[in-house]
Amino acid sequence: MPIAFHRVYLESAGYFMPGEPVSNEAMDSYIAPLNRMSSRIKTRILAENGIKHRYYAIDPEGATVFSNAQLAAHAIRDCLRRHDTDLSAVSLLTSGSSGGDALMPGFSNMIQGELAAQPMETLSVHGICAAGVSAIQVAAQGVEMGGHASALAVASELPSRLFKRSRFAARGYDADFDAHFLRWMLSDGAGAVLLGNSGRPLPGASQGVRLRLKWVHQRSFSGDYPVCMQLGLSADRGKGHLDYPSWSEAESDGALSLRQDIRLLPHLFDIGIHEYAKLVRDGWVDPDQVDHFLCHYSSEKFIPVVEDLMEKAGLVIPRERWFSNLAWRGNTGAASILIMLAEFLETREVKPGEQIFCYIPESGRFMAAYMLLEAEAVHAKPVPAGAPVAAAREDALSGDAEAIAPPHDPDMAPQGLGQLLTELAAIWHDYRSRVWRTPVIKRLRNRQFATADYLNWMENWIPQVREGSKWMREGAASLSEQYAPLAALIDLHAGEEQNDFEILFQDYRTAGGAVDSIDALRRNPGGEALNAYLHGLAATRDPIGLLGAIYIIEGTGQRIVPALLPLLKASLKLPPDAFRFLEYHGHNDEHHLARWLSAVELALDCDEDGRAEQRIVDTARRTAALYLMQFHHVMEGDAA
Repeated sequence: MPIAFHRVYLESAGYFMPGEPVSNEAMDSYIAPLNRMSSRIKTRILAENGIKHRYYAIDPEGATVFSNAQLAAHAIRDCLRRHDTDLSAVSLLTSGSSGGDALMPGFSNMIQGELAAQPMETLSVHGICAAGVSAIQVAAQGVEMGGHASALAVASELPSRLFKRSRFAARGYDADFDAHFLRWMLSDGAGAVLLGNSGRPLPGASQGVRLRLKWVHQRSFSGDYPVCMQLGLSADRGKGHLDYPSWSEAESDGALSLRQDIRLLPHLFDIGIHEYAKLVRDGWVDPDQVDHFLCHYSSEKFIPVVEDLMEKAGLVIPRERWFSNLAWRGNTGAASILIMLAEFLETREVKPGEQIFCYIPESGRFMAAYMLLEAEAVHAKPVPAGAPVAAAREDALSGDAEAIAPPHDPDMAPQGLGQLLTELAAIWHDYRSRVWRTPVIKRLRNRQFATADYLNWMENWIPQVREGSKWMREGAASLSEQYAPLAALIDLHAGEEQNDFEILFQDYRTAGGAVDSIDALRRNPGGEALNAYLHGLAATRDPIGLLGAIYIIEGTGQRIVPALLPLLKASLKLPPDAFRFLEYHGHNDEHHLARWLSAVELALDCDEDGRAEQRIVDTARRTAALYLMQFHHVMEGDAA
């Protein structure tokens, strides 16, 4: 649940960009390509990310011109100058960054020292993109609770020091794609905000407007996914930089290279938009009431991704309300949202009643952060402390606002499915999160997965997949005449999938599986329970609930399998033919789910007793629990 604030105002915002803007053509003077592959990667990345200029706190020779603490101090001075406030009025300083200039002490303490500031409370947040929001949240809590009348939150990044050519000399200027990628994405800068309880007008506001921070919401999904962006681990994430005999050996092995696994990035936006949908559902934000949307994304390539997911959820914020300065300020990590907010307030006029909604995804190990601010006329009375946490306007949420499509739905949800898809999406996300913490996936994520583990998994799984088309056909045969169109559609789908288990069995044999007859394979206890449940349900009259089972099973193929496949390939020295089934489902289950959505429409159109929706939801919940049991029993010895 978001943390609500009633007496916290954003009183000023400032930023600092070091040196002169660096164009795409001038980048080579600072972080030259390392080899021919590097040049090709640079061309490709710059064509996609939309960044035209960025800033570096190093000179062309690689020498540091501004330290990270100095960047932060300059942003704080700019923030205070705009508000005509002295540092002596501030009693809390919070900072967010992926790293200061020293491993210790804390970054906030180093900034306080750089400012030669008076004694005060400090807190340093170490993270990546969402660390700036964390710093704002802590500062806001200090003001809300009455411990501080004024608090500063600052975020600053200086990644260019990691990208200069000399860093790669120990490796002969050789680097993998994941280490190359971020060199052309990230740059330097700092942003700061002053929070207080006075409610003074924003600097330069012509209408006497103050900006109230309504709430902050952050949620981490680090327990659900592998590391996506990291610094300090070996390329296979199996060794930390301090585990090497020396710093030079760590650098030579690439453990001090900043890396990002871009194959995982689509899951970050899927998670973020679903979390946004829950905020709408629970009354914290209404897309129709958002006047300005500040979205942090690392590349303009992700704009249509975010738009598409919002559209599928039925929660669009029109593009004309978006604001981003990525093209001319670059991607400055944790500082990006603070720099964006400061420049927005510097260049745009905010009117009383307008809302500013901020969305910040973090790819380190997946976080999503959000903030909502609302402009008030200075004469308006502050919201009393006893007001409801999520006080919504009477018109805040219309029925259409809850038309939340499932997280893996390929098309915009049809009308009338809003409530059903909302409930199914909640079941799905809980199931997905639990699957990621099962012993088999944990071993895979930790790079401890062996070929024997893969074979054991498939020995459990193949007979389960074999039954899929059977219970679907049984279910179609149990449908009465009123559901004839639905029965035909299910038969078509079952026909397409009836031989899938043979592909999986061939993968098993290619990977070295010793069992030469499918009939000799047995489902594990979870698979047996799932199989018995689905066959039993299929034998009942009008088993509409089977659509809920298909939702979970096909969703596993579209959303979980593609995330596992790169990890399997990285962990197992097997030929490509050992993964054909997983490749096929990762690419084709999206089309299967489009057909599923049509089947749901048919089922509801034919439903006479009005119970179809609840039966679909109940079956989805039970199927998720049984499929999860199947995952748990893959590794019997580790399940405890």
